Amino acid sequence: MKIPITKPYFGEEERRLLLQPLETGWVVQGPFVRQFEEKFCAFTGSPHAVATTSCTTALHLAMRLVDLRPGDEVIVPAFTWIATPNVVEYLGGRPVFVDIDLRTFNLDVRQVSSRITSRTVGILPVHLFGLCAEMDSIQETARRNSLWVVEDAACAVGARYRGKHAGTMGEIGAFSFHPRKSITTGEGGILTTGRKDFDALARTLRDHGASRSDLDRHSGRAGFLLADYEHLGYNYRMTDLQGALGCAQMDRLEWVLAQRSRLADGYRRSLEKLSWLETPAVPDDGVHGYQAYVCLFRPEEPSLANAERLHARRNDLMARLEARGVATRQGTHAPVLLDFYAGKYALRPEQFPNAYLADRLTLALPLYAQMTDEEQTAVVAELEAACGDARE
Repeated sequence: MKIPITKPYFGEEERRLLLQPLETGWVVQGPFVRQFEEKFCAFTGSPHAVATTSCTTALHLAMRLVDLRPGDEVIVPAFTWIATPNVVEYLGGRPVFVDIDLRTFNLDVRQVSSRITSRTVGILPVHLFGLCAEMDSIQETARRNSLWVVEDAACAVGARYRGKHAGTMGEIGAFSFHPRKSITTGEGGILTTGRKDFDALARTLRDHGASRSDLDRHSGRAGFLLADYEHLGYNYRMTDLQGALGCAQMDRLEWVLAQRSRLADGYRRSLEKLSWLETPAVPDDGVHGYQAYVCLFRPEEPSLANAERLHARRNDLMARLEARGVATRQGTHAPVLLDFYAGKYALRPEQFPNAYLADRLTLALPLYAQMTDEEQTAVVAELEAACGDARE
């Protein structure tokens, strides 16, 4: 039995909607993208949503909307996908890394204030793996220091914090629809905001800075005239093929999230007896979206002193599981350990001990909506079989 780390769920509705742009010939950004945006607003409660080519481009647009300038500093977690700090670098800003809480893998809010300087303009928290960051504390710190908050909600479709959906608490949110996420448009992303002016500017910037979209131009009068271009923009437009796929995926989102939550609960109950594997934190003030089921390999208390030894053992475990047909992954990486950021800013692992440990010791297990009980039982059995080796 081969069990992948994840796989998207597609059915007849996706096939039916995908055919419609092919039949009409409208395959660029158009009516399906607009409908997808409306469905996302309805689900999250965000007043506005702007579809893009990826979460990275949505975050890039967000940095433009908050007017990030060269030399500006932005607080960023030290354990996240590299796109998070990259969007700060794109505009000449400086990502100021803050360590994480090893239990949640999210920004350690206790360390944020000490990293704020006169050049700090914003905070870019990440809701990693579908667990919301501690937004009350983050927003209070932002208000106290006159900072903006942009939420990297790439993993957080379906995640909620004290009744609010991820991506609706800061000035802007950004989501991903990569195939590793709960629902997918192939590649794709979306920007959410409560501000009408940000919504309007984002729509312009994603379309080269055009004053009106192709859909508006061709469905109105004087469609033969090109738009005006007031801003320097980008080509970050989602296609209507992706929008159609997204509409079908949104219609099954509640089921997808329920399945992921059920499977996550099954893992938690089954893996409690494995003392060497710490399962994900379960929020008591919100809803976990479970974009991924990321555990921490800890056959002994992890530290800077034993991290590399435990890292080698974790990799051996993952290799054994792979040989048995069970795919696993590390949760994500710590950009502070990667050549570009470590070299540019002279960063060392000991400055971010929890991010370093998370980079070396996280272990993501297979999780997807159509995963069968038989498949999950097989994953747990293989982990139990490896238990003796893991504890040596």
